[in-house]
Amino acid sequence: MDNVLNHAAEILILIFLVITFLQSGIDKITDWNGNLSWLKGHFKDTPMKGIVPLMLSTVLIAELVAGILCLIGVYQLGTSGESTMAIYGAILSCVALLMLLFGQRMAKDYAGAMTIAVYFIPAIFLVFLLQP
Repeated sequence: MDNVLNHAAEILILIFLVITFLQSGIDKITDWNGNLSWLKGHFKDTPMKGIVPLMLSTVLIAELVAGILCLIGVYQLGTSGESTMAIYGAILSCVALLMLLFGQRMAKDYAGAMTIAVYFIPAIFLVFLLQP
């Protein structure tokens, strides 16, 4: 219990990222065609229009791995205070969010890009908290 209390902020942000990325990844898997169709339209006027399936696959993998690493990080921080998987999950979460931000900016969806910042702030703060 001491580990949970000593790492409460980190664990709470990790849980936030687990929910964010596992839900998003599961949604991409269960509605692949819907997501792909929407994204093809979203990127139709960009230089990225021909690689939408590759981009979607890359983001899907990054999101799922980030979510899983964060979940393992919750367990490790709560049980032993170890933060290795948590920091890997936090960093990969930031990378995934930067990929999403890049895509939104390329599509000139500035409002969508702005919402990515809402997720990026706690993710980068977590990286800061987990630094040795």
